[in-house]
Amino acid sequence: MAFKYHEQEDKKIHLKLKEMLNELPPFCAAFFRGIEPRTQSRTRLAYAYDLTVFFTFIRDTNPFYRNKTLRDIDFSILEQLKPADIEEYMEYLKYRPGEDGEDIANKESAVKRKISSLKSFYNYFYEREEITVNPAALVHLPKIKEKEIIRLDYDEVSSLLDEAESGEGLTKRQQEFHKRTKKRDVAMLALLLGTGMRVSECVGIDLNDIDLNETAVNIHRKGGKEETVYFSDEVADMILPYYEERKTRLPEPGSENALFLSLQNKRISVRSAELMVKKYAKIVTPLKHITPHKLRSTYGTHLYQETSDIYLVADVLGHNDVNTTKKHYAAIGEERRRLARSKVKLRED
Repeated sequence: MAFKYHEQEDKKIHLKLKEMLNELPPFCAAFFRGIEPRTQSRTRLAYAYDLTVFFTFIRDTNPFYRNKTLRDIDFSILEQLKPADIEEYMEYLKYRPGEDGEDIANKESAVKRKISSLKSFYNYFYEREEITVNPAALVHLPKIKEKEIIRLDYDEVSSLLDEAESGEGLTKRQQEFHKRTKKRDVAMLALLLGTGMRVSECVGIDLNDIDLNETAVNIHRKGGKEETVYFSDEVADMILPYYEERKTRLPEPGSENALFLSLQNKRISVRSAELMVKKYAKIVTPLKHITPHKLRSTYGTHLYQETSDIYLVADVLGHNDVNTTKKHYAAIGEERRRLARSKVKLRED
């Protein structure tokens, strides 16, 4: 029985998480069992990475554990730590030594995520009354400066698709590959720009997931929910040439059902898709750092500008909480409100 893409990815994550748990202190297993029913496997893996950094900090800064493994760290350490120790950990996160001797720098957003993970870890044991103090709860998360959303304007969207079709701005070596990937690249860009789907959702599409006559495609959202997304006839026309070509390709074992294939006839990876987007975007708009997620922001922006319906945007993008959508597209609403100031006349000119 062939596993679907999201099932294969979930299996990989599960095995990686199991491997990491074998390196973490034994009491961590209870935390991961406790959060499993309400979290995604990718979220739990992120927690495992964050806790590995935390317990590495404990081992490296506590003389008692310095020459021991993470497995040797005792549960009692959680109650021994003070808020000042957590704040010292925050400082450690900003610049910490890597395994290769090079310092690892974390941005404020990465520091905030790791402290949030630690707070969740502490809360789990505190709420179950397995610890009597919660020093992490007394530490404030770093404030994150809101960044301007980077997106493509309408002309840049058109130019990006034109570049993917022509390949004129590519190097000679890139143009050789472009001859073989042009139809696929245009189809992927059309789907990303025409639906706002995530790149992981795009590469996970199977042949039987897409219906060009109904202009619809089934995708698996982040939480594992299957959902039908619709696209325009214009997008369908850009997908069709690749769809016809794909039916003539002989995929490698394990990728028989994949819609988008690499030159090695395997399902294209998320990383390869990201590099493809960056390759064309760098030619069209070199001053903007365009990633597949920025294409998602572009779609959301244009849909909101055309409909003024934040709930529709949230639904189409697969946001569980409309406040997430409002946060990302509030600036657009502000622009629209500013435009409204001159629309109502009190006196005739």
